[in-house]
Amino acid sequence: MKIVDVTLTLFAWDDIPPTSYAAHTGKFAGSSKIGLLKIETDEGISGHAFLGSAYYGGDLDGPNLIKYLKPILMGQNPLDRERLHQALWRRARTTTVRTVGACDVALWDICGKAAGMPIHRLLGSYRDRVKAYASSMILDSPQAYAEEALHYKSLNWAAYKIHPPHPWQEDIKVCQAVREAVGDDYLVMLDAAWSYQYPEAVRVGRALQDLNYYWYEDPLHDADVYNYVKLKQQLHIPVMATEFPAAGLDSYAPWVLQQATDFLRGDVALKGGITTMMKTAHLAESFRMNYEVHHGGNSLNNVAGLHVIMALKNTEFFEVLLPDGAQKYGLVQDIQADADGYVYAPTEPGLGAEIDFELIKRKQVAVLS
Repeated sequence: MKIVDVTLTLFAWDDIPPTSYAAHTGKFAGSSKIGLLKIETDEGISGHAFLGSAYYGGDLDGPNLIKYLKPILMGQNPLDRERLHQALWRRARTTTVRTVGACDVALWDICGKAAGMPIHRLLGSYRDRVKAYASSMILDSPQAYAEEALHYKSLNWAAYKIHPPHPWQEDIKVCQAVREAVGDDYLVMLDAAWSYQYPEAVRVGRALQDLNYYWYEDPLHDADVYNYVKLKQQLHIPVMATEFPAAGLDSYAPWVLQQATDFLRGDVALKGGITTMMKTAHLAESFRMNYEVHHGGNSLNNVAGLHVIMALKNTEFFEVLLPDGAQKYGLVQDIQADADGYVYAPTEPGLGAEIDFELIKRKQVAVLS
């Protein structure tokens, strides 16, 4: 089997609701562009992936993928995933981790289709379902967070995670309101999205401890290993880091060696695909740490992440980033939690998701090849 073509179809994503998660996203709304990556083979099997998100369009990365990564893939056997993964990473300085991740996902899609199995079967399935948790956008008031948390608790979702408004004093008020609303036993988390200085992070962390929060995510700058070590010495609540920077497996080493985080974290877009995620998860397992899969930025990335989750023991949840209108697009049927709050393993070969090709054709902007 050989790769005979690589194309990226850019299609419009309209009617995105006003949304913000932190300073790094700002407030976005309106329109974006997603790229449908297609890797074709001489045996008629094609692999797909999505590139881009509601706030970072696929058109920003797409030309680099075609210019720098397509030549590496052409003529190669797509089943040589590890060799191709290493070759793609050697171009990371001239393209982006997001493009490496998209290519890796599409290659896994080909392999699953060729084997007639969903990707998680190739990875080694551990489970067939996992609990979902709701991950908020920035809301207008503590009461708004409390009401949303109660809603997802009523749906039997496993937990509710806050993206707070900042500054830190306001964030504590939000956390207090949510805990009071959902009661003492429901799982709640805070994702501060790298917003605090060390003294603020200590104050918020101590408040979260008193409120019995489940984890404390990304309070400090994404590369501030030094202060994460100090922070962990001040707190007993589990601290989660390593979602950023966008980088490969070796970026985790200082965090593990210096005991700067209690979890490892990542997704296909930020870490370069399913291949890097599985390596990271097993690295975490060797230290008896959990590897919690981050929301992937688009619908097909989330499907890829779900396959990884189904192949892992050391992860607990599937993250659903809210609102749906800024996160779900381009599939005929997106991932949905059932009445008990579970999402289920895909059962069809490859990614196993039905791409909405009619929508893509209708919304097509350009084809890069």
